[in-house]
Amino acid sequence: MRRLLASLIAAAFAVAGPASVGTPALTTAAPPGEVRGLWVVRTALTSPASVARMVEGAEAAGFNTLLVQVRGRGDAYYNGGLEPRAASLGADAGFDPLAATLELARPRGMRVIAWINVNLVSSAHDLPSDPAHIVNRFPEWLMVPRALAQELATASASSPGFTGRLARWSRANSATVEGLYASPLHAGAADHAVRVAADIARRYAIDGVHFDYIRFPGAEFDYSRAALEGFRHAVRADIPAATARALDQKRADDVLAWVDAMPERWEDYRRARLTALAHRLRDAVVSARPGTLVTAAVVADHEEARRTKLQDWRSWLDLGVIDVACPMAYTPDDEVFERQIAGAVSATTAGAIWAGIGAYRLTPEQTVARIATARRAGAEGVVLVSDDRLVEATPSTVLSDVGRGAFPDGRTQSGGRGHGAPCIPSTSRCWWSTSSAPSPSGPGSRRRTRTSVTTSSRASACRGGPSWGPSSRPRRARSPSSASRGSPSPTASRSSSW
Repeated sequence: MRRLLASLIAAAFAVAGPASVGTPALTTAAPPGEVRGLWVVRTALTSPASVARMVEGAEAAGFNTLLVQVRGRGDAYYNGGLEPRAASLGADAGFDPLAATLELARPRGMRVIAWINVNLVSSAHDLPSDPAHIVNRFPEWLMVPRALAQELATASASSPGFTGRLARWSRANSATVEGLYASPLHAGAADHAVRVAADIARRYAIDGVHFDYIRFPGAEFDYSRAALEGFRHAVRADIPAATARALDQKRADDVLAWVDAMPERWEDYRRARLTALAHRLRDAVVSARPGTLVTAAVVADHEEARRTKLQDWRSWLDLGVIDVACPMAYTPDDEVFERQIAGAVSATTAGAIWAGIGAYRLTPEQTVARIATARRAGAEGVVLVSDDRLVEATPSTVLSDVGRGAFPDGRTQSGGRGHGAPCIPSTSRCWWSTSSAPSPSGPGSRRRTRTSVTTSSRASACRGGPSWGPSSRPRRARSPSSASRGSPSPTASRSSSW
C-alpha cells in the first residue's frame, strides 16, 4: 500500500553515478515518483551568480524540487511585490531572484515552489528600517506574549517603545521565540498575508506555494489587545449575561480575565483562527493559479504542534487545506527522527508527507541515512534544509555527496527524461490524473479532484505520467496513537535566520 501511495507523488529524477567512498549508495530503494527537495534559504538568492550556483548544484546532485524562500521576514525576494524589496538584494532593481530561479530551473525539469514565512515577520535583533515594512506600518498586528499583556494593554502601538519592548523580550527569550510575529487573530494581518500569497501565485508561474511559520511561536501567544478583545466578542453571546458583566468588571483591572476564565475555549479559538488563515491562504493561491500545490512546514509531532503551536496540521491534510505536510524532523537523534516521520505518516489519512531533514547539522553520510529512514517510514519525499555550505561552490561537495549516496538512479547529465522524470510544462501546472473519482474525505470535506489545467503545447508530455493529486490519493489508515509523541521539539534547535 505504501508503494502505491508513493507512486502518486510527482515524479523525480537524479544524476546517475557511482557512490563516493565516504557516502555509500542506499540499499533502500526510492519509491516511484519520490520528491527530492531543497529548502533554499534566502541567503542563496542574493545575486544572479548565487542563484545559478544553487540551481546547478541541486540539479547535479539529483534534486527535482526547489522550495525557494521568497518571503523571509516580511520582505520580498522578487520584484513588484506588496512588501519592501529585501535589503540584502542591494541596488540592482532589475534582479528578480524568483524569476531567475524559474528561468534556470524550469528548462532542467525542476519544480519551483515559493516558500513563504507567514507569521514570522522580523528578527528581534535587527528591526526593519523601511517605513513600508509591516512592523513599522502596522505594529498593532504583532503578537504579544502573555508576559507583556498587562504592560502593553494600554501602550500605543504606534510608539517606538511598543515594538522595542517586544523586540527586547523576544531577544531575551530567543531560545524559544525566533522573532516578531504577525497575529492571525488580527483581521488586518491575516488579510495582508493572504494578499501577499495570492500576488506571488498570480504573477509567477510557480508549481506550488510552501507555508512556513504558519503557527504561533508558543501557547503563550497572542495576548495582544486586539486578540483579547476579539475573543471577548466571539464568546460573549454564549455565556450568561451576569457572567459576562462580572468578567467585564474584572477586566478593568486584569486584561486576561476573559481568557483565564475559559482557557480551553481560548486555546480552541486561537487554533481555529490559524486554521481559518490556512484555509484562506489555500483558496487565494489556488484561485490565482489553479492547480498549484499547497505545502506547509509543520512541527513533526502533531500533538505537540496542536498543543504548543496551535497548528492542527493533521486536520489541514484531512480537509485538503494543504496537499503536503513537511514535518521538521531536525533532531540529531536517529531514533527520534524515525519515530517522528513514522508517526507523521501513520497519523494522517490524506495528503502526502515529505520528510524534513536538517542536513545543515548532519554529515552527508548521516543525511543519506536519514533519507533511507524516511523511505522505510513511507514518506513520499524528502526535503533537505540547505545552508550556505550547500550552495557556496559549484558543484556543491555536500550536495554531490548526498546525491551520489541517496539518488544514484534517475536521469543523465544531458537532462533527458528518464523513468519518473517530472513533467513541468511552461505553464508549470501539469498535474496528472488518471481518475476523476472524488476522495472519500467525508462530509464537509474541501478536497478537490485535481486534473491537468495546462494548455501548453508541451502538455502532451504529461499524458501517461503517474497520477498525483491529493484528491486521487488513497487514504491512509490512521494509527490510534502517533509514534512520535514524546519526542523533543524539532524546532527547538532550528536556525532563527530561516
